[in-house]
Parts: sequence; C-alpha cells; structure tokens
Amino acid sequence: MSGVGNGLRPAAREDLRALAVDVAPRLLGGVLVTDVAEERVALRITEVEAYLGLGTGDVHDPGSHARMGPTARNATMWGEPGHLYVYLSHGIHSCVNVVAAPAGGAGGILLRAGEIVEGEDAALRRRTAGRGVVRHPRDLARGPGRLGDAVGLRHPVHDGIDAIEPDDRAGARARLWLREEPLAAVTRGPRVGVAGVAGTAEYPWRFWIEGDPTVSAFRWGRGAAALSEPTRPTC
Repeated sequence: MSGVGNGLRPAAREDLRALAVDVAPRLLGGVLVTDVAEERVALRITEVEAYLGLGTGDVHDPGSHARMGPTARNATMWGEPGHLYVYLSHGIHSCVNVVAAPAGGAGGILLRAGEIVEGEDAALRRRTAGRGVVRHPRDLARGPGRLGDAVGLRHPVHDGIDAIEPDDRAGARARLWLREEPLAAVTRGPRVGVAGVAGTAEYPWRFWIEGDPTVSAFRWGRGAAALSEPTRPTC
C-alpha cells in the first residue's frame, strides 16, 4: 500500500498497554489507515495529545473524559488498547483517539493532526461536504475535527473500532502502523484549548513533530493562560 512506507510495522496490542502519556509520542510518524465505504485514506500522524482515566497513573487528569470513571460515553477508553475512541465535539466534529492504558486503567491519545499520504481525493471530498473549501493540502487533517472528517470515522457508529485486529464496523475498517524506530526529536507542551489547570504546562501532554506544516495552531483553553507561568511555551 502506497500510504504505508518502509520503516513501519503493524501496531500490536502490547505497544499500547501503558500510560497514554508514555505511548503518545510513539505514535508520531506512524500511520492510521482507514477503509470507509470502500475508500482508503492513510494518515501520517504528526500531532497527538494524551488523556488519562480516573486512577490511571499517579497524576489525576482533570481534562479527560474519563476523569470521573467509566460512563456510557467514555466506555471505549476503559476497554482494550488499540481500539479507537470516537467522540463528538461541539455537537459537530467526530474526533479520533487511540486507546492506550495498562490493565484496569483508561486512556486515550487524541489524534490532533496529520498528513494525508494516500486517498487525498476521498479526504478532500469528505472535508468539503457542506463545509466550504480546503485552502491548502496541509489543512486536510490539521486539527482533530478535520482529521476525523478526512479519515471518515464518525461518532457514534465507529466508536470502538479495532485498529489492531481490524473488524468491520458500520462499513469501516482501521489499522494502526508504528515506526520501527521512534522519532528521536519530539516536541511537547500544554494541550490545546483545554480549560483550567489541565491546559497548562503542568500537563505537557501534547506531542508534535516540530516544523511539520500540518501541526495545528496552539491556543489556550478557558482560564489556562492565567494559571500559566509568565514565560509561556511557544507552539
């Protein structure tokens, strides 16, 4: 397949059976391949954010959907690593997370941005359906809502789809590939648009490939800037 090049291997369940904050940088440079309605799109992952569930790890994560424990909405985050947690943001955007957590825990790695390396025509058509124009190829999957549209995964029908042992879920299949050698140079900082302390440098759980044009722009969440140090990270 043209979208998955040399130096990549299929992700295994055990690759993701650890804290999401530890797994997240490992996803950078990897590829998510989706087949939806017989159209394939491959996305090279360039930006991610980690979120932890209640009691998972030593640090409470007030910015996580799983911060209060299992619910109907976040059930996928508490399931097997390697499934995709697809949730609805602002009632419009389907956002895609890779589930990663040790046994008994919960965690998700939000795919914030990526480069479409196969299936650009399908991604472009999905992105522009009723939503205006895409001004530059780098913007096809630049931001989590755009990324969800581009790869074709939708809430709620695709929530829980397995990206390790691909299963058909509402006409879709997904497969995650990782770099055989993790990227040596990874940048980290606060998560984008997360409110309060969870969006400050106390939680430097956003990871990205420095200088990649597909990485999304940073913005503070509600109240986060006021809680941050005077010297703020530039993203």
